[in-house]
Amino acid sequence: MISRIDLRGDALPEGAALRDLLPRADFDVEAALEKVRPICEDIHHRGTTALIEYAEKFDGVRLERIRVPARALADALDGLDPAVRAALEESIRRARLVHRAQRRTEHTTQVVPGGTVTEKWVPVERVGLYAPGGRSVYPSSVIMNAVPAQEAGVESIALASPAQAESGGLPHPTILAACALLGIDEVYAAGGATAVAMFAYGTEECPPANMVTGPGNIWVAAAKRYFTGRIGIDTEAGPTEIAVLADDTADPVHVAADLISQAEHDPLAAAVLVTDSAELAAAVERELQPQVAATRHIEDRVVPALSGRQSAIVLVDSLEDGLRVVDAYGAEHLEIQTADAAALAARVRNAGAIFVGPYAPVSLGDYCAGSNHVLPTGGCACHSSGLSVQSFLRGIHIVDYDRDALAEVAHHVVTLAEAEDLPAHGAALKARFGWQVPGT
Repeated sequence: MISRIDLRGDALPEGAALRDLLPRADFDVEAALEKVRPICEDIHHRGTTALIEYAEKFDGVRLERIRVPARALADALDGLDPAVRAALEESIRRARLVHRAQRRTEHTTQVVPGGTVTEKWVPVERVGLYAPGGRSVYPSSVIMNAVPAQEAGVESIALASPAQAESGGLPHPTILAACALLGIDEVYAAGGATAVAMFAYGTEECPPANMVTGPGNIWVAAAKRYFTGRIGIDTEAGPTEIAVLADDTADPVHVAADLISQAEHDPLAAAVLVTDSAELAAAVERELQPQVAATRHIEDRVVPALSGRQSAIVLVDSLEDGLRVVDAYGAEHLEIQTADAAALAARVRNAGAIFVGPYAPVSLGDYCAGSNHVLPTGGCACHSSGLSVQSFLRGIHIVDYDRDALAEVAHHVVTLAEAEDLPAHGAALKARFGWQVPGT
């Protein structure tokens, strides 16, 4: 069901050579971009009319308007299962605790007497959030996108999620209920690339946004790439990933269950076990069989994901080698199930989020750890972070120098300007001192 990659015996290669040995899904955003481009431009020119036509084509519903009525949000919350409501409320509470602590404060540095630089943090003005609604529906993604934006102080927040035929052309009612719990009353029935285009260009119903965040399929990723530069984005999210670094102390039942939990997202989902224990590898392989047979989405997601080229059990000689492998892989979610998990976790450099020990599974982070589950995929954890309050803030430097403070450094500025053959830069200072710069 799941393949093996044996890296024992020889010294591990470095850098890209090691990354090339590790499993990864095929995810060609550039090819998808060519299909997304005309859709985005059609929405640019025809706005809501185009969105309605694409909803009928892609989602099988005929809409009269894209914006969800306020009454539908209230009705969704009224009809929400009390247990689901309690779980969503607890998820929101914990996410607020973690994200509120990420708020940045204004800081002023006195560089010299009379010369200061202040860094202030300003939220983007308007954000479009995306919650997927394809194979599964993710009210948890509403929380993970909305809470950091709200805690950052974003004034205008809108959300889009695909229209559902079984919901009368509205997004899934649990998505709407989550919006109502969060106080988001601007919601649109738009999916995939069409939602990103709607936020990027704006329509008769929806004002344009400065930024779009949220997970999605390859069409969402391609649309984000298309609009990079026009709008800010969080990341071009690819298929979800889990890597588990484990030794012989790990419970194969836990490890198998956690691999399956990510495999049920999508047939391209990646499930990777890295271990120095051949016995654990064999035990996990045995345990996968009955657990897969007992789960729900076997043929359409779990089996294709576990048997695909993106999933594998990777055997290494030692946990030191295992640490090098998971750093090279840069997983979206990294579980560490070893005898000294916390110490190993402290040494990891590349991961979207790290889950320490047997009682911190990825599923906890997906819903109720307080952490954010919108995370970098495809190895991007080596240079990118998950969604946070910081994602929605811009740092602005305020430079305040008086005459004496400028005079002290003016000759250095003129020298550097002339070294770069930009004499007008230096002249801008000379003009302030009667064309005779102090110190020259």
